[in-house]
Amino acid sequence: MDLVPAQLAALAAIADHGTFDAAARHLNVTPSAISQRIRALESEVGQVVVQRTSPCRPTPAGEVLVRLARQTRLLHDEVRDALAHGHLGIVDLPVAVNADSLATWFRDVLEEVGSWSDVSLRLHVEDQAYSADQLRSGGVLAAVTSEPVAVQGCSVELLGLLRYVPSASADFAERWRRGRGPDWAGMPVVVFNEKDTLQHDLLAARGVAEPPVVHRVPTSADFREAVARGLGWGMIPVPQLDERFVPLGSRLHVDVPLYWQRWRLDSPTLERLTDVVRRTARGALRRA
Repeated sequence: MDLVPAQLAALAAIADHGTFDAAARHLNVTPSAISQRIRALESEVGQVVVQRTSPCRPTPAGEVLVRLARQTRLLHDEVRDALAHGHLGIVDLPVAVNADSLATWFRDVLEEVGSWSDVSLRLHVEDQAYSADQLRSGGVLAAVTSEPVAVQGCSVELLGLLRYVPSASADFAERWRRGRGPDWAGMPVVVFNEKDTLQHDLLAARGVAEPPVVHRVPTSADFREAVARGLGWGMIPVPQLDERFVPLGSRLHVDVPLYWQRWRLDSPTLERLTDVVRRTARGALRRA
């Protein structure tokens, strides 16, 4: 099988930008050139690699090739720079991270990467329980995830635990107090999105079904603000707690293990990022 880098790049561009036209603009070629490259790639592998939908998506076979395209591009960029006698080009580095990490400890990673002149960091914000899917689909080269089992072709290491505490505003907690504790079955709850199960997992552990009112607030900062202003209760990361919040229940908490998964590539750039993530997590997350 002879896989041509330009064809792989066309496929990755379609995965990133959603259409053949947008991929063509990104690569500074014509849409017909993109179509020709994809047809040639499909002919070579004997399978359809792109779903011609809106937006276009890689097929399962296409996802395998997108992973190869990402890895090939990273290594190609690093070799190019090594041969350029000190002239540094820009290395593209797509990474998945969950919103709560991005709002807390991962910001220190961004600060350090901001001092690098040779890396273009592309963050994909995804729930920690689903960010490993980005690795499987070829969307990213590394991810902060709660998945302890390494994706095929990846290495995995435990970064630490991010502790969440069921919290609410003081007025909300008092309004929904029943006897010595909160009314878990009746209190409105705030969730991040449909993938966020932290609140429901806590309720299930207490034998409580979903309450009548469930609010969705799909950004980390606004989720925190909604709970602080009394929209409902929610699981707040310990680094985001302040005087506006009171904990619900006695010593209730959930520790979410976070792992760093990355493709097993001999890449100095990916290794450098891994060192920063590892060091930052060591100082910010709880030990297992």
